[in-house]
Amino acid sequence: MRHLRTATHPDIEHLDQCVIKQRTATRAICIDGESILLMHTERYDDYTLPGGGVDEGEDLLNALVRELEEETGANNIRRIKPFGLYEEFRPWYKDDADVMHMISYCYSCHVDKELGENRLEGYEKTNGMVPRWVNIHDAIAHNQNTIANSAKKGLSIERETYLLELIAKELL
Repeated sequence: MRHLRTATHPDIEHLDQCVIKQRTATRAICIDGESILLMHTERYDDYTLPGGGVDEGEDLLNALVRELEEETGANNIRRIKPFGLYEEFRPWYKDDADVMHMISYCYSCHVDKELGENRLEGYEKTNGMVPRWVNIHDAIAHNQNTIANSAKKGLSIERETYLLELIAKELL
């Protein structure tokens, strides 16, 4: 899979003396015309690609399908193709490490436009996550506005906005 970008959070000065926790995730790119299936998170007021962590021993494609079904209720997931890998180093706030090394494997795929019931985890419900088909250019503009003007933005918004801009450039 092609390497899209490596991003390091500005609060991280040196990685050589940090304890690093690695996390692997998958992210789904589902496009219909200029609409893209995204998760809107009320807590951070941002749009993100559906996806999440790969369980130990789980295949990447199985994780992608599982996460997409759980978060969005997507049906008939098909024509899965690798898009690229986004790597990031960001602060970790638990006692077991200083830095999280997140590797996100992004795949394009097709799903039915009509979504079924999703099965969000507790923290996803608490954060107000909702799946939505959104015009990709509107989602990019929304995230850019959140980056510029919101104190409540999450750590992932830069990754998500970069990916949305690349998707718009390459897949539309």
